Amino acid sequence: MAKRKLNRERAPKTGLPPGTLVFTGQKKMDSVRISVIDYDEQNFQEKQVEKIEDCFEYKAKPSVTWINIDGLHDIETIEKIGTQYDIHPLVLEDILHTGQRPKFEETEQYIFVVLMMLRFDDESQSVITEQVSLVLGKNFVISFQENIGDVFEQIRDRIRNSKGRIRKTGPDYLLYALLDAIVDGYFVILEKLGDKIEVLEDELVNNPAKSAMKQIHHLKREMIFLRKSVWPLRELINAMDRSETELIQDSTTVYIRDLYDHTIQVIDTVESFRDMVAGMLDLYLSSVSNKMNEVMKVLTIIATIFIPLTFVAGIYGMNFDNMPELHWKYGYAAVWVIMLALLAGMIYYFKKKKWL
Repeated sequence: MAKRKLNRERAPKTGLPPGTLVFTGQKKMDSVRISVIDYDEQNFQEKQVEKIEDCFEYKAKPSVTWINIDGLHDIETIEKIGTQYDIHPLVLEDILHTGQRPKFEETEQYIFVVLMMLRFDDESQSVITEQVSLVLGKNFVISFQENIGDVFEQIRDRIRNSKGRIRKTGPDYLLYALLDAIVDGYFVILEKLGDKIEVLEDELVNNPAKSAMKQIHHLKREMIFLRKSVWPLRELINAMDRSETELIQDSTTVYIRDLYDHTIQVIDTVESFRDMVAGMLDLYLSSVSNKMNEVMKVLTIIATIFIPLTFVAGIYGMNFDNMPELHWKYGYAAVWVIMLALLAGMIYYFKKKKWL
């Protein structure tokens, strides 16, 4: 499982004035990919463009335009789209800084939302994190992603095939749908992690191995990062619900409240998993201690059984001439009978006390 930095690198921005555009994340693709989906209730258009300028023709159209940018390392592209759509340099700076805390900001022209998108990689059995920034305007939504691949494919399919109400509504509903897809992705992650926790718990109870400590450590880091990503999301959704901006219609507010409930469920699950993972270390130490106690119990019983036998053997092994039964022809057999009787009696006593 790949290690994840809990604190992202901020060194490239040190000493620079506010609003300076510097990409502080990790370059995950060679070139930026830009896709555009433009739609209304009757019409639909989808295409990929080579240059960001090719998207600007949709700005004056009354239809809803969704511009998706994969790859944040091209600062010139980000700067051009910020200039065209009047996005503040501080917002562009937040988009390029991929260690942002999830937050919600609103102005008269647009709404800015940034949060973490999580996906589970079955091959590495780890959680892949990616910052997603969303800008909602009067007739557009712009999404900024670090890499190709997301949880929005079902939304694209709904737009292409005019499923549900997405083609009948405005860009605010599209923003809600994107946020809802990200939160639904959290439930998938939690389901995967829940399965891992259950398997590890059974392993700790039945046969605790040294490798379990490493797995506990990784799960603990995953829970810390999940909590860091999810807890601010509650404030974000709540701020959207309480917002009086005209960019979010009353009909969409109902769905935002439902999204808030989903966020609370995610937080509760994360907290439960954190408590379970925290208790795993105690469970591991307890299992190891119980296993050690069982070993010590067997060794103690064996030592206790041999103490009286050693005592008898020690007495008759002393070099004295005048000892009872020393020259008796049945003395050797008698000693064996006594020792075996002591052995049987002690075993019977231990079993009666349920020590065996």
